Amino acid sequence: MRTRYYSGSREKMRTTSGGAEASHSKMTRRSLSLFSSAILLLCGGLGAQNNPAAHKEQQATPNPGAALAHDHHDGLTVTADPYTDKARSKEKFGKANPLDAGILPVEIFMRNETNEPIHVDINTIQLEVQLRKGDRQELDWLPPEDVAGLVAHPGGVTPSNRPRIAGIPLPSGDKKTDKLAEILRPLTLDADVVPPMGALHGFLYFNVNYEMSLADSAVLYVPDASVIASKKALMFYEVRFGKVRQAPATSP
Repeated sequence: MRTRYYSGSREKMRTTSGGAEASHSKMTRRSLSLFSSAILLLCGGLGAQNNPAAHKEQQATPNPGAALAHDHHDGLTVTADPYTDKARSKEKFGKANPLDAGILPVEIFMRNETNEPIHVDINTIQLEVQLRKGDRQELDWLPPEDVAGLVAHPGGVTPSNRPRIAGIPLPSGDKKTDKLAEILRPLTLDADVVPPMGALHGFLYFNVNYEMSLADSAVLYVPDASVIASKKALMFYEVRFGKVRQAPATSP
């Protein structure tokens, strides 16, 4: 312990100076603390942008502010996002890119805002397209196994009549097709009950014979939806694509 030899007046001066120094020290520490916090926030924001997992989590559901085509009534919203951009589709599907075989993948979101489960017969979902001559045509969607076959062997596979909702998928006997089907199945819409206050989403695939511009005026038609408990049939859903804004492919 150091002994100080100050007179009363100088002791007062020392005490006042000590208070000023202490105040200045506190202000300095506070400024450094604020500066450090700002740096941490900036680094955190940059880290989130560079973190693919965080980005993927943010993209799990469609952005309400995005210009995605949708139809909403009776507490159920059906949203559709056609993938017409090759880079974007390649990023999602990799080697199993449906666009390589002239097939349009459409990501479909169904959100149930009621307290009752809603059944949607996805087998009857169709894509209505307007042909160049002005005629309109309804297209059924293809099961992922058929899409895989067309991607693996363009022009050399005839779509099958297999059920589009199946229990255990059977191998085709073609290793290349089976590998591509393994990529497509987890991405495909394969459930038909939208849980209360819940959502479903997945892809359906439509053969537009490489004419991706047909998506500009296409309509996704969902004719069969009903409330399970009351068996109340809901009015059909029509999702008109228009010229929807395509989200750019993200760089790895």
